[in-house]
Amino acid sequence: MATAADVLGTHTREVPDFPTPGVVFKDLSPLFRDPQAFATVLADIGDRWRGRVDVVAGIEARGFIIGAPLAQAMGIGFVPIRKAGKLPGQTHTRSYDLEYGEATIEVAADAFVPGCRVLLVDDVLATGGTAAAAAELIERAGARVTALEVLLELSFLHGREKLPGRELHAIHVD
Repeated sequence: MATAADVLGTHTREVPDFPTPGVVFKDLSPLFRDPQAFATVLADIGDRWRGRVDVVAGIEARGFIIGAPLAQAMGIGFVPIRKAGKLPGQTHTRSYDLEYGEATIEVAADAFVPGCRVLLVDDVLATGGTAAAAAELIERAGARVTALEVLLELSFLHGREKLPGRELHAIHVD
């Protein structure tokens, strides 16, 4: 049986110069369209964190694709971390730098039960700005980030350096 890392290796497509020249985009569409491959990856993550977290939070957009079915399989709730302006009501907002620009994300102010343990998920850890901003938002909303889980880590961009003291697991590291 193939490991989750093996599955990711065969189900990730590299797209050069997207979204800007010089960036190599990691396209996970081949993983998402293969139900057995995707199930292998979700089972790997679920087995690692089951019983250790109370809720999964996913970062828009591919963190939603991973986080919602993961939370369902683990029998826990899911909270979306959205792009700015997408959530009704009171929110916590944070802007940050990307490797190819700037972005702003937000979370509903009442999204978490105070003190709950959160698994923050996303597809790729690049420079770490998105993950660091999302973790800050979760904690501002009163929860505790137990760990971060990503499918792929681009180690040459040193994203872990923006997440000191945080538990981080990447299924595959480039």
